[in-house]
Amino acid sequence: MIFDTHAHYDDEQFDKDREELLASLSGHNIGRVVNIGANIESTKAAVTLAQKYPFIYAAVGVHPSDAGEMSEDVCRWLKSLTELKKVVAVGEIGLDYYWDKDASVRENQKKWFIRQLDLARECGLPVSIHSRDAACDTLDIMRAHGRDLGGVIHCFSYSVEMAREYVKMGYYIGIGGVVTFKNARTVKAVVEDIPLERIVLETDCPYLAPEPNRGKRNSSLNLPYVVEAISQIKGLSREKVEDVTWRNAMALYRMEA
Repeated sequence: MIFDTHAHYDDEQFDKDREELLASLSGHNIGRVVNIGANIESTKAAVTLAQKYPFIYAAVGVHPSDAGEMSEDVCRWLKSLTELKKVVAVGEIGLDYYWDKDASVRENQKKWFIRQLDLARECGLPVSIHSRDAACDTLDIMRAHGRDLGGVIHCFSYSVEMAREYVKMGYYIGIGGVVTFKNARTVKAVVEDIPLERIVLETDCPYLAPEPNRGKRNSSLNLPYVVEAISQIKGLSREKVEDVTWRNAMALYRMEA
């Protein structure tokens, strides 16, 4: 079975066929999905999906690009959601400097990243970390505030050396469709270097579809392409990759079989 540790099935790109698509997953060896919150509205939607579908779970949190939504009232609301049985993580949270160049905006991202890490600690939940063009600041904050939380560095895009640092802290590395891209040398090197026991599968759907579907809407149905890429890089069977990453994801989200 395959575990999609990071999806966004609440996205409007799924509005036309969401129910049909989700109903098809079990027949294609997709056993569990965690739908990730990215802002207030998507967090609400993630919880709703988790309540509707037995195989879907939710993470609750506010993405750095939406940090302007954050307040202590929002934190209290997020904390209330973590008491729900199928909420398994705080996320996605972190830093994203790709679009936001303004120093004050970046400082606000840092403030609410740290606050949501503290929230995860208060609730005893792992975290799903988003980091784009913010490698050093993310690592510094994680060392200071997230070292003992546990979680996943989602859609990992940094160096082998940085992956090793997160693995040392007990984090999993999220690998998705990018690993199938011909020019994705860094991600391939990370997959080759770190133990399979620290890798989890993800789609980030509807984004980042793997080859041969690059540029199209992504879904969990594309994860076999990611499994195949990892199996080739590591010289392991597809069955081994599926089995180990499934167990990794169950451990990441502290689920019982």
